[in-house]
Amino acid sequence: MEDLKQESQTQEVMSMPRIGDQAPDFEAVTTTGNMKMSEFAPEKWIVMFSHPADFTPVCTTEMSGFAERKSEFEALNTELLGLSIDSIHSHIGWVDSVKQNTGVYMDFPIIADIDMKVSKLYGMLQPNESETAAVRAVFFIDPSKKIRLIMYYPLNVGRNMDEILRCLEALQFSDENGAACPLDWKKGDKGIVSSPKTLKDYEARLKDDSVEKTTWYLAKKQF
Repeated sequence: MEDLKQESQTQEVMSMPRIGDQAPDFEAVTTTGNMKMSEFAPEKWIVMFSHPADFTPVCTTEMSGFAERKSEFEALNTELLGLSIDSIHSHIGWVDSVKQNTGVYMDFPIIADIDMKVSKLYGMLQPNESETAAVRAVFFIDPSKKIRLIMYYPLNVGRNMDEILRCLEALQFSDENGAACPLDWKKGDKGIVSSPKTLKDYEARLKDDSVEKTTWYLAKKQF
């Protein structure tokens, strides 16, 4: 019986939503007030990210980085949502410390996940890394509350803010244009158009001078 209980607890900790899933709903206390995920930031994208602990060096660089580039996310119709397994008082104390020492104000909501409910729900707790601190996870959630992209980093590796913004721009570009993004795509680059699915489409592609063709199945277009 004890083994079954431990197995159930492990499965709960390791549960992990997948790309294409609806973002699991939850209610939580944050530094900007109470929230419910299903009602948070209507009609907007959400970038939700976890950090292992308040008042830690790498986390301070990351959370400051999100704050410093908050306007870039806002320009992409995106709300930021942070999380760690710390109390609301710890969060506010950390926000104050960073503001007083660096001038950076982390004024986006930070979830106080002290009961680890959200961390378990989103697979942010990974026992082989830590059972008491969330790994560095990033969830890209679209306006319909569908998870579109997931990143996981270990505790000792900081994230790349340029890559997070690039991925957000790529997702929005693909949605808007129905195109895919090639290796190292960045805003302003050409997108990949769909490959022909019939011989008629194939013949049309060969005659199409509006696209840059590497081969019949790989073609790019400026949108």
